[in-house]
Amino acid sequence: MRSISRVAAVIPILCLTLPALFAAPSPAPKGSPGSIVIVFKDGHRQSFNLSEIERVEFPGSANVAAGTTPSNAPSRGRFLGKWECGDGNGGTFYIKLEESGDATRSIGDVHGKWVYVDGEARVTWDDGAQDAIRKVGSRFQKFAYSSGKSFTDEADNVTNARNTTPHPI
Repeated sequence: MRSISRVAAVIPILCLTLPALFAAPSPAPKGSPGSIVIVFKDGHRQSFNLSEIERVEFPGSANVAAGTTPSNAPSRGRFLGKWECGDGNGGTFYIKLEESGDATRSIGDVHGKWVYVDGEARVTWDDGAQDAIRKVGSRFQKFAYSSGKSFTDEADNVTNARNTTPHPI
C-alpha cells in the first residue's frame, strides 16, 4: 500500500515536469538595435554586437570583404554588359560580363570568370590571362595582365574601355 501511495504522489510531479522537458525551445530573441542576427540552415540563430565586428568576409566569393570598396567606386552592376576595349596594339575587342560571374572575350572566344573587388571588375580567363576594368577619373580603362601576373603587378597594357550596354545599377 505504501508503494502505491508513493507512485500516486510522483505521478502529478511527472505530469508537470515532462511537458517542459519535451517542449520545443523558445525562439531566440530578435536582434536588438546595433546587432546582427545570423540564421543558420538548421534554424538556430546567433546574434552579434555590431560594435565588435570589424568586417564581414565571404570566403567563397572571391575575397570580397565588406567595407573595402571605396565609397566613390562604381557599383558592381555598372560593370555588367558588353565592353569595347583596346587590345594594346591599336585594335579593339569585346569583353562581356554577366550577372552570374561568367565572362567572354571576343579575341579567341575565351571564357573566364569575373568578380567585383575594390570597386573594379577583375576577370580571370581560362587561358590564364587577366584583365581589370577600372574607373580612372571620369573614364574606364582596361588593364591587361599576362598569365602568371597578379592584379597588383604592372599591367602589360592599359587601354580605354567603354560599356556599350551600361547598367546604371
